[in-house]
Parts: sequence; C-alpha cells; structure tokens
Amino acid sequence: MKSNTNVAMVASLVSERSRAAILTVLLDGRFHPASELAYMVGIKPQTASFHLSKMVEANVVTVEQHGRHRYYGIFNQEVAQVMESLLSIAPPIEIKSYNQASEDKAIRSARTCYDHLAGSLGVQLTSALLHSGILNEEQEDFVVTEKGKDFFEGFQINLVEVKKKRRSFSKKCLDWSERRHHLAGALGSVLLERLLELNWIERIPKTRAIKVTNVGKQGLKETFSIEIE
Repeated sequence: MKSNTNVAMVASLVSERSRAAILTVLLDGRFHPASELAYMVGIKPQTASFHLSKMVEANVVTVEQHGRHRYYGIFNQEVAQVMESLLSIAPPIEIKSYNQASEDKAIRSARTCYDHLAGSLGVQLTSALLHSGILNEEQEDFVVTEKGKDFFEGFQINLVEVKKKRRSFSKKCLDWSERRHHLAGALGSVLLERLLELNWIERIPKTRAIKVTNVGKQGLKETFSIEIE
C-alpha cells in the first residue's frame, strides 16, 4: 500500500513560519481578511494572500466572499485540534516585552481553541463537569451522564439538537498550555456560545484570549465551584 503523500503536503504547509502564525491567529474561531492577518503576524498583505491561497487549496483554511472582500478561517475542528496538539509540544516562545508577557498570560488563562473554550478556564470547567458527574471520561471522548442530561437541559443546552451536528459530539482536546484535556466537539462549541450569551465571558478584540466578566465570576462560582481571581 502506498503512503498518503497528502500528509507531507499538509505538514509542509503548517511547518512554514508565517503559515503557522496565521493558523494560530485563526484559532480564535473567527474569519479575518488577509490584510488583518498580515498585520497580526507581521508580514506583507501580498505574502499573506499567497500563503492563504495555498492553505485554501489544501483544505486547511476556508474562505468566504462578502462583496469585494474575502474572509479566511480555519477549515474545521480537526485542523484546529492538530494545531493545538502541535502547540502542546512546541517550545515556549521567548518573552521579550511587558505587552508580550501580558498577552501570553491572558492566552494561557482563557482563550478560544477554534470554537470551544481552552486555557486554564477551559480545563477547570471540564474538570468541574467531570468531578460533579455531569461528564464521564473515556479514551478519546467525554460522555454525558444521566445527571449531565438534566444539567444541560437546565443550562438551556439542547443535547438532541447538538447531536444532530455533523461532527464529533464531545471530543477530548489536549490543551497546549495546561497539558490536560478540555472539552471540544459540538458540545464544547455550544457551551462556549452559552457562556457568551450569559455574558459570563467576553471575546477580546484582535486576540483569542477570553475575559471573564464580574457576572461570570459569580456564575462560574455558583454553578461550577470555579474561583476566578
């Protein structure tokens, strides 16, 4: 049997420094124009467009057209999970400034990993769901218990609708900064959206870091026994 040479093609795309930086930015789960991505990773817009076209061809990045503008995002959850796994084994970045240190701290504290919650908060939330018996842990996935079904119904998350999504339901994702698993998949996605709806967390512009609001600190403490300083 011949090996799949497409693996090498995708690996070569991700191994290029600028492309890896673009994909890391896109882990915020949002769509960005090429000019914005270029600014965020410190390259020329033409260079960003070249790299993005290569990643679109390889189904690593997807593009949406809105009028004259094109917006780019990560192709799917699987690509995001590969990037998160690579970040978990990559050497830590060298901190050279106060702003860089502050951004690194915020990213490690709470962030989006494509469309679900990651960082210390994501891991704490997953641990709380496990310890309270809402989830059970299996080899590759989390499983919602009978107690969990009641909890998510009360938390206004419709598990029947979530299971209809054409993707993994409750995937385990290795957190690069915590080196532990957090909840991903369709359930992780809707849980993130629910926390945003409740105004417990807020997205921070131009970064995938997440801010916990004062309302969120109280809600996380009362619902999940999570203390946020």
